[in-house]
Amino acid sequence: MIGEKFGHLFDAPLEKFAKRIPVHPNVITIVGFLLTAFASAVLVAHVRLGGGLVLAAGFFDVLDGVVARVNDKKSAFGAFLDSVLDRYSDAFILLAVGWNLYDSGQPTGLILSLLTLVGAFLISYTRARAEGLGRECKNGLLERPERVVLISVGAMTGLIIPILWVMAVFTHITAFQRIYHVWKVSRERGAVMRG
Repeated sequence: MIGEKFGHLFDAPLEKFAKRIPVHPNVITIVGFLLTAFASAVLVAHVRLGGGLVLAAGFFDVLDGVVARVNDKKSAFGAFLDSVLDRYSDAFILLAVGWNLYDSGQPTGLILSLLTLVGAFLISYTRARAEGLGRECKNGLLERPERVVLISVGAMTGLIIPILWVMAVFTHITAFQRIYHVWKVSRERGAVMRG
């Protein structure tokens, strides 16, 4: 939802900065992923510090896209790489949170983390599969920007369990929103073709 409505919100404020960055956006994507992997390792032991680092690493996820657009370096492979590394990042973050909570005597937190991870992967898969069928599918309540912000805020405030409940439910609602969207668009196109 944030990505759909405000996807290019940071283009203008970061434009001058992005033009001065000499490295390829794919390098920024990889650096952001490595920072997320480091943040996830910290999350295992220190939830609050790790949450802050996850939020900081999320800046690179915004920056790589801005650099690609502003410097006219968008590419199909760059989009593919970004998407794959985002999935790894989701897995690292949620497994780290789950590990920490299980280690702290909160096995419910581990279950919620795993349910959220499944939901996050289904959100990504429904979009990829829809696009493979020629249907655009970017809608839904809990896309990646929302998930990163929620998990970071939850970790930093100590409200990680309530936020995981929200994420565990709404990631799956988002996946079903996308399933419904593709079904609806497919029916409309079928009706147009028959008409």
